[in-house]
Amino acid sequence: MAEAPAPRRRLTPSAGWLITLAVLFALLHAVLAVTATGEKSMTSDEIAHLVAGQAYNTRGDYRLQPENGNLPQRLAALPMTIAGVPQPPVTRESWRTADVWNYGHEFFYRQGIAADKWLWLGRAMIALVSAATGLLVFFWSRALFGWRGGFLSLALFVFSPTFLAHGALATSDVVMTFFFVASVGAWWRHLEKPGALWAAISAVTLGLAFVAKFSCVLLPPMLALISLVWATGEAGRTGWRTTLLRLGRSTLIHVFVTWAIIWVFYGFRFSAFAPGMPAGSSFNHGWEWILPGMGTPGSIIVWLRDHHVLPEAWLYGLTFVLQFSKARGAFMGGEYGVTGWVTFFPYAFMIKSTVPLLLLVGGTAIAGGMALARRRAKNGAAAVLTRLRPFTPLLVLFAVYWATSLMSHLNIGHRHILPTYPVLFIAAGWLGRRIDGRGPLTAVCILGALAWHVSESYKARPHYLAYFNEIVGGSRNGWRHLVDSSLDWGQDLPGLKQWLDQNARGQKIFVSYFGTGDPDYEGIRATALPTLPEVGVPRKWHALEAGVYAISATMLQHVYSSVRGEWTLEQELDFQKLRALEPALLAHQANPAATPAAEDWKPIWKRYETLRFARLCHYLRARQADAVIGHSIFVFRLSAAEIKGAVGGTAKEYHDLIEAAIKRR
Repeated sequence: MAEAPAPRRRLTPSAGWLITLAVLFALLHAVLAVTATGEKSMTSDEIAHLVAGQAYNTRGDYRLQPENGNLPQRLAALPMTIAGVPQPPVTRESWRTADVWNYGHEFFYRQGIAADKWLWLGRAMIALVSAATGLLVFFWSRALFGWRGGFLSLALFVFSPTFLAHGALATSDVVMTFFFVASVGAWWRHLEKPGALWAAISAVTLGLAFVAKFSCVLLPPMLALISLVWATGEAGRTGWRTTLLRLGRSTLIHVFVTWAIIWVFYGFRFSAFAPGMPAGSSFNHGWEWILPGMGTPGSIIVWLRDHHVLPEAWLYGLTFVLQFSKARGAFMGGEYGVTGWVTFFPYAFMIKSTVPLLLLVGGTAIAGGMALARRRAKNGAAAVLTRLRPFTPLLVLFAVYWATSLMSHLNIGHRHILPTYPVLFIAAGWLGRRIDGRGPLTAVCILGALAWHVSESYKARPHYLAYFNEIVGGSRNGWRHLVDSSLDWGQDLPGLKQWLDQNARGQKIFVSYFGTGDPDYEGIRATALPTLPEVGVPRKWHALEAGVYAISATMLQHVYSSVRGEWTLEQELDFQKLRALEPALLAHQANPAATPAAEDWKPIWKRYETLRFARLCHYLRARQADAVIGHSIFVFRLSAAEIKGAVGGTAKEYHDLIEAAIKRR
């Protein structure tokens, strides 16, 4: 009689194999991010991070851009430091005054280094941190929801346009995101699992967070709330005295280690000024400029500075951030402001996240809420609190960060809510448990949403920074809703160069650029319109004429102009009065000695140029662009008649020109 065949064994991947797969998946994220930036120019803040990091690593001078976090700057500049990339001499005025924008411009574009190479390598360093953030998301989700949940959360992270955009930029946003997640997680693990190892990991992680970015000041209240939740449960087992003593010891250890790490990153030196710097060296803005109006926080900082409790550069950077977060020009959906809107970050989140991510997060919230309601009805409120206890650090991070973001006056970029996204990715991992054979329809919906998320990411490539979802009509309409680092951070000069080579050879080119790249370095030979920041050789005064006009979205929306918003009658009258002076102004530039009262012409031209450019942009916002580069640079072919109507005609001619442009759209 033949033996019955042995039952087939079900192959189950080992934990090691699955972890290796997760690591490779996270590295795929880094590769996708950094290869996409190969087609992008320097974004606005990268030049400051890179050149400041090189100064920190090689000269031990901490005056350049101390407000952006010492650790990310050092990390991004590390390839240049290892290779010994030279720096402009300390005799430069821009070095003496810590003018990071002009000094950085000279560093990258005026001393013959391979700027693209060092920019790419700096971005690759940050991409590794982004990959590490993905692994944090994976392991946390796996601990809560199992392997399927972990991989679902990781996939949402890996293909997130937001993290693919910022995960390979030489800035501090993703680095600080990593340390927010790592700090709250390590602190909770340390409380739940007593021992020297996790105490050390938690303390060092917190210390590194305090040299990553000054949003680290949100961590102490987060850790305090986490401690409160932990203590209320722990005291029932060990008593309040034992619980509070342990918290006190842990807090002192964390404070000491954080204090020590800050000093390590500033070379154990109080002064921000390296020994041997030229006489008259200074911060770009002195203490007397950033301290006024700081109130009690300012008094505390002054006391800490005067008693050398913390390095001068760290205290200066904190003061700078606090001062400049009070007011800043901002744009949202056609509105302009300087103190922001409560709705800014919710609005940015809704239109910059993929729709499938919104659906998955919404589905998690609804289903999770219903499950908790059933648990409460069956077992009481205490059972709900017990179920939520493992989620404490994530809930606290999300709640505290969003509460402060809603109150923030600094509404310049969607990137400022990056630390809340890992919480959502992890939470969506709860749906991973539904990806099995018991509920095929649910599994198909979840996997379908994930495939949609991946598809959105693929369609956005390589323009991840400019991604907007279909709620607002996609990336092509993004400029109507948000600009600056949410869309246009100066990244598309190579794309503009390629378009001009193919479509505008031999034509007159005008460029208004928002960013710290260099059109001339990219091979773009153009007449400069108003640009931010203004670096390098001052642009010459000039008339406007027929040609190709390339204007960054942030400049087109006039966010940081003194005449932002709608064109008014008062501005029109002022413009018409100054327009009559244009021939005389240009004549003065050609021969200053022949023009009387020459010292008065410069502010007159500046006001005239500002109004002229605002009038032009108001018309162009009504006109269909002839091309759009990477969703961030708008290109217009303007005829002599259009130029005359836009910046040379009467108010009626200007009105008629706008009406005709609207009809043609």
